[in-house]
Amino acid sequence: MDIFPRGYSGIWLQIASVWFLMMLMQNFRGSLSTSNYLIGLGSYDITGPAADVNMMGYANTEQIASGVHFRLRARAFIVAEPQGSRVVYVNLDACMASQIVTIKVLERLKARYGGLYTEQNVAISGIHTHAGPGGYLQYVVYIVTSLGFVRQSFDVLVDGIEKSIIQAHENLRPGSIFVNKGELLDAGVNRSPSSYLNNPAEERSKYKYDVDKEMTLIKFVDDEWGAVGSFNWFATHGTSMSRTNSLISGDNKGAAARFMEDWFEKKGHVENLDSQHANKSGTAKIPRRVSSIVPSINENRKEVMEVAASFKSSQGQPATRFSSVAKRVRNSLRLADRPQFVSAFCQTNCGDVSPNVLGAFCIDTGLPCDFNHSTCNGKNEQCYGRGPGYPDEFESTRIIGERQFKKAVELFNKATEQLKGKVGYRHAYVNFSNLEVAQGNGVVKTCPAAMGFAFAAGTTDGPGAFDFKQGDDKGNAFWRLVRDFLKTPNQEQVDCQRPKPILLDTGEMDKPYAWAPSILPVQILRIGQLVILSVPGEFTTMAGRRLRDAVKMVLTSGASKEFGRNVHIVISGLTNTYSQYVTTFEEYEVQRYEGASTLYGPHTLSAYIQEFRKLAAALISGRPVEPGPQPPDLLDEQISLLTPVVLDSTRPGAKFGDVKSDVPLNSTFKRGDMVTVTFWSACPRNDLLTEGTFALVEILQGQKTWVPAYDDDDFCLRFIWSRPSKLSPQSYATIEWRIPQSAVSGVYRVRHFGAAKALFGSISHFTGSSSAFVVA
Repeated sequence: MDIFPRGYSGIWLQIASVWFLMMLMQNFRGSLSTSNYLIGLGSYDITGPAADVNMMGYANTEQIASGVHFRLRARAFIVAEPQGSRVVYVNLDACMASQIVTIKVLERLKARYGGLYTEQNVAISGIHTHAGPGGYLQYVVYIVTSLGFVRQSFDVLVDGIEKSIIQAHENLRPGSIFVNKGELLDAGVNRSPSSYLNNPAEERSKYKYDVDKEMTLIKFVDDEWGAVGSFNWFATHGTSMSRTNSLISGDNKGAAARFMEDWFEKKGHVENLDSQHANKSGTAKIPRRVSSIVPSINENRKEVMEVAASFKSSQGQPATRFSSVAKRVRNSLRLADRPQFVSAFCQTNCGDVSPNVLGAFCIDTGLPCDFNHSTCNGKNEQCYGRGPGYPDEFESTRIIGERQFKKAVELFNKATEQLKGKVGYRHAYVNFSNLEVAQGNGVVKTCPAAMGFAFAAGTTDGPGAFDFKQGDDKGNAFWRLVRDFLKTPNQEQVDCQRPKPILLDTGEMDKPYAWAPSILPVQILRIGQLVILSVPGEFTTMAGRRLRDAVKMVLTSGASKEFGRNVHIVISGLTNTYSQYVTTFEEYEVQRYEGASTLYGPHTLSAYIQEFRKLAAALISGRPVEPGPQPPDLLDEQISLLTPVVLDSTRPGAKFGDVKSDVPLNSTFKRGDMVTVTFWSACPRNDLLTEGTFALVEILQGQKTWVPAYDDDDFCLRFIWSRPSKLSPQSYATIEWRIPQSAVSGVYRVRHFGAAKALFGSISHFTGSSSAFVVA
């Protein structure tokens, strides 16, 4: 018997079908994105002065900036609950964060947004490149080699960080975040293995490697546009570029970020072109790196050579400040109808991790360096680590960057675990100069900052000078005399720092102002099951493991049970300010470079673990924490001894932008060749050309239209600045283009942008271009 008449059953089946399809679509949509966050990303140029300024990282007084390998950027993300908390994370292509930079960025954010973004929920971290301009920290010991404070270095950082956060704020849209992890085995080795081996054997047996090999990546997916960015954390030093390099560079992590952003944009262009071709709607935009002059160079060689020969080098011409901005390749390539893709390769517990993965060798004999002291015949100056591209540091940088990039792409493509849950944060300032730390049944203390003798020995990534060596727990009489001329440590400090022999008692030196920080920020950011520990220094591998384990224990044992076993804890190194290294107690006893640079004594790590446990407990209980003492603002006390640019000039008869050395007449180059052009130029400090470029390679479209193909943000293009003599007002810009294998055949030329200073201070911009040449 039919329950319903035949007509009604048909209607019922139609209703059921529609209901089923609606539920299916809803579930399908939910499987793609059940967004519970607002996400926004931003990126801005922070490339500092490319001339005359000492680079930050190696403390080598002879490492003075003289050009650009590729540009530096600030990359930011904001994650917010729609009606709740939010966090900001900024990753800098810089050696480290700076307390005074952080203070001034927060002041600007307060002026713009009120109490929305504060020291509580904003984290600013550095990738630890050793190839960026220095002079932007406020404590004396970190700006001695840069001849004091460099206002230009400081300003470009503050401006760029603020603008990256503004972009992220204005881009806030509903979206989802996915997390993924994976091992990367060949991008870092332990540069202080003898220190690591001093950790308890039982503890070491828990781990397969003596450095952390895991990369943790988060993927940002906009509800409408799909993937819009990724940030990842992986431990390896930014020291693929050596202590003798003078070109501004983001080193291996900056390179990896550039590779990944370009990979995604290229992928987007291909998909965009395919879509337009398939739909046959509109005219597909030709990517700027594709020549349309002739279908085939080989078939039309004579015609192409004639076209190239018709474009001679131009005389230098006046230009506007924005000429180079308009010609920037990535401004031309960006798809205007979607958000910019932002990818950051962040630093974590890299303290004892080197990218020079072939090991450390004596440059005089070629033999491995001494295991315990990293010396060659008792001297540290001859012991250098070798990168995978040895002896080419640019190639080593590319390889280590590419390895991180490829792992990030793999994790990005396979990321399926979605972050869900609260957005939260806790932050406190802590005085580390005399902090009581509970240990067992007793109490120990940290010490005022001090640096040991082995600090001056440097590392295998960048050895020091004189007769210092790593593993020195005694010091010597001569250098004690030199030390005492500055400040003699008292017996209490000597006992507190033991077994470190004190070379510089920086925590007790305050002339002309403080030499080292005492008050440090500690901070936890939470996005669902991801927890970021913001630390103001470089934790070694085992120190980082202990900190992560301690925080995980607090989070997973809480009564609220908010965190399960799948909590992801990452350390964000060199964040919010800088206070050098943090080793384990056992590593400190060995007094290699990292232990000698652990400022606050043997119990520094225990102090961090104690304070982060407090933050973690407060995070899960919802309790506030005491803000602690504010760090000083020393901006008005800064001293700068760097001389300003007085004027620029050329030889008689030459103009700024004129070609001094051109490509050969009627020249043809192959992929892999180096094209070199030199221009009459002016000091790059006159204008940093922020979001612009000093160097440009253009490709001919049609018969007379030049479009940007490569600029000084490309790994293959180098801008090298020089003077004929140190005090000369004349200078040159040499642009080197290593033609990549991906370059298309066509007619090219090299172009230079700059700014010259007249005697009475006026700045005038200029440009010039080489003769055209063919890439076949």
